[in-house]
Amino acid sequence: MDEEVRVRSKARVLIVEDEEIVRDLLSKVLGDEGYAVEAVDSGEDALKALDQELYDVVLLDLNLPGMYGLNVLSAAPALQTDAQFIVMTAFGSVDTAVEAMKLGAFDYINKPFRTGELLLTLERALHETELRREVVQLRRRAEEGLRANVVGKAPAMQRMFDLVERVAATRATVLVQGETGSGKEVVARLIHDLSDRARKPFVPINCSALPETLLESELFGHMKGSFTGAIANRRGLFEDAHGGTLFLDEISTVSAAIQVKLLRVLQDRKIQRVGGSQVISVDFRLIVATNVELADEVAGGRFREDLFYRLNVFPIRVPPLRERKSDIPLLANYFRARFAQENGVEPPEITPDTMRRMLAYDWPGNVRELENFLERAVIMHTGARSLPFEPPVGQKGRSERRLLEQARQERWNLERLEREYILDVLDEVHGHKGHAAEVLGVDRRTLYRKLKQYQQEGILPEFDPMLVE
Repeated sequence: MDEEVRVRSKARVLIVEDEEIVRDLLSKVLGDEGYAVEAVDSGEDALKALDQELYDVVLLDLNLPGMYGLNVLSAAPALQTDAQFIVMTAFGSVDTAVEAMKLGAFDYINKPFRTGELLLTLERALHETELRREVVQLRRRAEEGLRANVVGKAPAMQRMFDLVERVAATRATVLVQGETGSGKEVVARLIHDLSDRARKPFVPINCSALPETLLESELFGHMKGSFTGAIANRRGLFEDAHGGTLFLDEISTVSAAIQVKLLRVLQDRKIQRVGGSQVISVDFRLIVATNVELADEVAGGRFREDLFYRLNVFPIRVPPLRERKSDIPLLANYFRARFAQENGVEPPEITPDTMRRMLAYDWPGNVRELENFLERAVIMHTGARSLPFEPPVGQKGRSERRLLEQARQERWNLERLEREYILDVLDEVHGHKGHAAEVLGVDRRTLYRKLKQYQQEGILPEFDPMLVE
């Protein structure tokens, strides 16, 4: 029952009826049921209303003075792409009702009608709209899927999964932080899928991909003629995400003007379309993502401090791939099998030597780079017994000088510097632990203890094919 009331309270209904008594009765009945109602008495006024606002359902009398109801129905699709039309016709006018259905009407009711019949038809129309939106959402998710970017057994990933599970069931705004390609959007989808909003839309947008004017229109919607190119009314993503989740990627790139509007929406949960005067209530869960430190953007005067605190309610950091190298074999074999299946080929093997090279590489593009490499490799080496891997030119190993330069730049502590040097030496001796111990000037027991510690921390996999006796 609560769900029905919530759906009704957000649904906007336009009544087109020339008889004042019927029009007033419909307005009162639907208003009492929680619908937002507007009413007009002619076909011409109906088209004006449809041109100025967006509605969920239109109750259309076919026997109107002036412009006939069927003409309104014919012109409506150019103005209202998402509205359901229920036509009202005199009892026995079956042919007219059938013609209306052919023009796209959802259903018809005969006059005089019973209130219960009208409300039931309205609820079916709204339910049909909800189902359509769910089908679109499910199809999109089926096509994109929850990619293996969220696969991971490393301790850093397990800690992240724990945070995801904790926050998913709440309404809290989530700030997902991580490097490019680390899987921030997939983490956001996971939060949505684990929440009670999972059956409602997940609406993503990359804020850096659009200029300010287009981004504002995408987020808030616009009215016809509000700017050059606005040839029809359009809902915004806040409305599309009603009941579900809105995901704003690269939030640090939005302009100061958009930041002010976002702050207002987060405070009031209400929007106005560009060029519109109607205030629209929206119910959404917000997840934002960034590959930079928003606190630094605030300190540099590039991001509003008050908006930052609104967004930084529950921060989640997605670890880069170099911090969870124990997941590389798992991810690599998943991608290898998936792309082989998609292309209808036998998957070439990943040999221990290839895996050793992959584990030694830092993957600056993170999981996305690994995914792209496996897709290219499977296609390029179809029919081969194994997949080769060579790090990009200039990244085939790190000398001590480069290690020290990186350590100074990133301010490593001694523990990090020791670990990186040990792994670098292991790479140089092709994973031979005995030779590595000699180069490092330590006994094998000490080296084994260090490697075991790195495995427990998720830096090396439990079974690491790069390591030999």
